[in-house]
Amino acid sequence: MVAVALLHAAFTCAMIGVIWFVQLCHYPLFALVGVEAFPAFEAAYTRSTVFVIVPLMLGELVTALWLAFGPLPGPLRPLGWWSLALLALIWASTFLVQVPLHHQLSAGFDAAIHERLVRTNWIRTTVWSGRGFLAMGLLWRALPSTH
Repeated sequence: MVAVALLHAAFTCAMIGVIWFVQLCHYPLFALVGVEAFPAFEAAYTRSTVFVIVPLMLGELVTALWLAFGPLPGPLRPLGWWSLALLALIWASTFLVQVPLHHQLSAGFDAAIHERLVRTNWIRTTVWSGRGFLAMGLLWRALPSTH
C-alpha cells in the first residue's frame, strides 16, 4: 500500500506543478499569440499537451481508484474516498468545461472564451492543490511508524 500511496502522491504532485504552470503562465500567454496564428497554435498546444497530461492523469486516476477501493485500513479509507471524489470533480471540470472551451478556441481566438478558460481553470488549480494535501496526508499515514 505504501508504494501505491507514494506513486499516487507523485502523480498528484506532478499534476499540481502542471496545473499551476498552466494557470499562471501558459493560459495567460494565449492572449499574446495573435488572432491569425491562434488556430494553429491551439492545435499544436492540444496535440503536445496530451503527451504530458494524459499519462499523469491516468496514473493519478488508477492509483486513486486503488486507494479508494483497495485494502486501506479503516482510518485511511475516508482519505482515499475524498481524494477520489476531488479527482472526479477535476475530471468533470476538465471534460465539461475546459475541453469544450479549448474546442471553441480551436476555431479562433476569442477574448471572452479565453477569459472563461483562465477563470474556470481556477477550479482545477484549487482542487488539485487540495488533493495534494490529501495525497501527502495519506502517504504520511501509510508510512510505517518510526516510534
